[in-house]
Amino acid sequence: MVMQAEKTVQLSGADLLIELLHEQQVELLFGYPGGAVLPIYDALYRNPIPHILARHEQGAIHAAEGYARVSGKPGVVIATSGPGATNLVTGIADAMMDSLPLVVFTGQVASTVIGTDAFQEADVLGITQPITKHNYQVKDARDLPRIVREAFHIASTGRPGPVLIDVPKNLAADTVQQLDWTVHPVNLPGYQPTTEPNFLQIQKLADAMNQAVKPLFLIGAGVLAAKGTDELATLLEQSGVPAVSTLLGLGAVRDNHPRYLGMAGMHGTYAANMAIQECDLLVNIGARFDDRLTGNLNGFAPHAKVAHIDIDPAEIGKNVPTAIPIVADAKAALRQLLKQQLVSHEKSEWVDTLKQNAALHPLHYKRDGLKAQQVLEIIHQVTKGEAIVATDVGQHQMWTAQYYGFQKPHQWITSGGLGTMGFGFPAAIGAQLAFPKERVIAVVGDAGFQMTLQELSLLQEYRLPVKVVILNNQSLGMVRQWQTAFYEERYSQSLMPVQPDFEKLASAYSIQGVRIDTLEQARQLLPELLLSDEPVLIDCRIEQHEPVTPMVAPGKALHEMIGVKPS
Repeated sequence: MVMQAEKTVQLSGADLLIELLHEQQVELLFGYPGGAVLPIYDALYRNPIPHILARHEQGAIHAAEGYARVSGKPGVVIATSGPGATNLVTGIADAMMDSLPLVVFTGQVASTVIGTDAFQEADVLGITQPITKHNYQVKDARDLPRIVREAFHIASTGRPGPVLIDVPKNLAADTVQQLDWTVHPVNLPGYQPTTEPNFLQIQKLADAMNQAVKPLFLIGAGVLAAKGTDELATLLEQSGVPAVSTLLGLGAVRDNHPRYLGMAGMHGTYAANMAIQECDLLVNIGARFDDRLTGNLNGFAPHAKVAHIDIDPAEIGKNVPTAIPIVADAKAALRQLLKQQLVSHEKSEWVDTLKQNAALHPLHYKRDGLKAQQVLEIIHQVTKGEAIVATDVGQHQMWTAQYYGFQKPHQWITSGGLGTMGFGFPAAIGAQLAFPKERVIAVVGDAGFQMTLQELSLLQEYRLPVKVVILNNQSLGMVRQWQTAFYEERYSQSLMPVQPDFEKLASAYSIQGVRIDTLEQARQLLPELLLSDEPVLIDCRIEQHEPVTPMVAPGKALHEMIGVKPS
């Protein structure tokens, strides 16, 4: 039964909550039950919405993040009070940093005992206030329609992000009587995101682009969130301006686009980083100038006038002085920019120089043993760069960003701002649930995978053909790399020689497990495994001491890269 407007009936608070989720067209829930949310789960039993029972709350919320990243719809999560709620904190913070829409429901002890240190009580509002766009605690079940509608609106508009609703158990269980559920428009006078750009600022940007000798686009995840990739492609064609991307902006421009120079930042390409350092106009579209992108701010883009298009006004000028600020949805801003008369830079000396940089200093590695880069190149060849790929954080993440070669938007899922180990595998599950017919691959490290591997249960239970590729160097790879570079090879607690037999682990979950030790095995086995219609766990034993290069060391500017291939 889906709630209709102008309807007066009697329901429990929990029944009303489920009706409101139907009203919001929620197609999937991620969660884990417990005492404080039993009324909600009982209502869900009577009025079902498909529910994914994760094996840990952190797995549930990372799966919801993966679902939200590829679908653009809010991921919805339910957890009980106390430890159930606090186990969600990492995922909430991750979603906040990476601008992912989530609506999170936490159970709470009865309102009559809040503040008494009751069993499984936690101050969820206080804990999550800094890491949510907004949070609520329900004081009266009659407020649920307003709160739920506002929460979905806030999570999915403006700069997306997580919203939390804390529901005391007694309010979920109590009957709501004589309630008018007329659907009124959400009315939040203090929350009115600016989506359309200022026309004069767009004109200023167009003039600056036409006057620039060395213009450059910096593409962030805001373009993807705004679904502005078609407009961006048209702009690249019309203007001839080259482009680089942030880590989370990968896929907004296809990897083999003639004007695309690759990812910029700490492990960006030589061509991308030097383009930033040498440009005279840097047009940031939907990125937040974080430290892993900029390196030393005192040496960042030293010759550039900076223009910044962003839906969040707080990001403009926060880290980098901005000459042309444009507060707007990226898609709307790009549409307006396309209406301007733009000079083409396609055949300029600037573009020729950048192409030469890319040709002379490509990504490179020594081809001996089994290297992660080789594994990723094979995965790209087999999938044609069109799979949905999720990662944790660390060396495998950077290698995937460098070598997979994304061809489409909304196929790259990774933890950017928070850098969360254990994120990739459950996020891949959420993506597969969002798009059951797409090929989904979780590329994970051996350390991060062990943080959420219990979610292997979901692959068989829900018949999900996720492919898990472990790039296994028996270490905390990025920690070890930094210890090599900056701590005189003192490998303090970064090596992991004792590990589970991942083949047997897969078998314990009734999943096929395969170990790959050589490049020959990788070339022979990966095509069949990756194209299988079943879940597979692939343990690739890669070279342990291989570093991610190029690298901009902490405190250095982008042009001070190490590990660049000499010309």
